[in-house]
Amino acid sequence: MSQKGLWNELEKWKKEYKFVDLSYEVSPQTPHWSGFPAMSVAMKFDYPDGFRVHEFTMVSQYGTHVDAPLHFVKDTKGLHEIPVEEMILPLCVIDVTDKVAANVDYAVTEEDIKKWEEQYGRIPDRAFVAIRSDWSKRTDLDNCDAEGNKHYPGWNIEALKFLVEQRDVVAVGHETSDTDAPADSSKHGYICEYYILEQNRYQIELMKDLSEVPPVGSLIFCGFPKAKDAAGFTARCIAVCPKE
Repeated sequence: MSQKGLWNELEKWKKEYKFVDLSYEVSPQTPHWSGFPAMSVAMKFDYPDGFRVHEFTMVSQYGTHVDAPLHFVKDTKGLHEIPVEEMILPLCVIDVTDKVAANVDYAVTEEDIKKWEEQYGRIPDRAFVAIRSDWSKRTDLDNCDAEGNKHYPGWNIEALKFLVEQRDVVAVGHETSDTDAPADSSKHGYICEYYILEQNRYQIELMKDLSEVPPVGSLIFCGFPKAKDAAGFTARCIAVCPKE
């Protein structure tokens, strides 16, 4: 490849592929886990000062965000230790929208993954696997019942074990604010989230617009700060997808 080969490839990508933003914009109105406060924004300097600067106050796991292993597991990898090679990955999107429409507490199973592979082929090693539930299209992401209990989909522990132990995934993602469906975590705790992070993998939560990404053939670019010893941070994730 010539010295300008990558530049030429980028121009080709812009013509032949579509770029999908998988992240929420960040504001006090951004969806976030209900246990955290909404962010606040203060103007510190403005144009009469010669420049504009804001001060943002928010938790690290706010809106679309990355969870490093350190989020749940002491003495494990923080954000600054995630290799840049693991931030650009093949993206597989498993669509369970029909099952979630029938059961909002649905937990994605190993069988769902195997059925996906029957149609699209084996999930490649060192990939990013995201669950499309279309939950991000809802206005009420917590979906609480009359008693205040949350109801939304999540992962099944056996599905995650299959992805880690049989497919060696680098990361997983979902449109909800938890890895575990609340109907399960209320009984067993956050076993799915603990498992994926304990395996030295990372995850992206509160993804959006996975409906715009095909099941197979895309790349995901996960951007987040190289924050030292950070357990997580707001993230900007982009999918580069075949147009057809």
